Amino acid sequence: KKTYILEDLDCAHCAGKIEEAVAALSTVEKCSLNFLTKKLVVEAEESNFEAITKDVKKIVKKTEPDVTVVEK
Repeated sequence: KKTYILEDLDCAHCAGKIEEAVAALSTVEKCSLNFLTKKLVVEAEESNFEAITKDVKKIVKKTEPDVTVVEK
């Protein structure tokens, strides 16, 4: 389980799109994005997190270029 903070996320619709795209990744078992706290929680195999982190950053940049992804 890993938590990412999406700094400067201010679009609820975009948050939904990000959550959907991350959930669709084949290596992700479960994910949820809380728009109010800007926390994206991803559950997956520990060995997959390096690739997942890259994918999360790519998805966020594509959907909301001004948002910064911070690993917690």
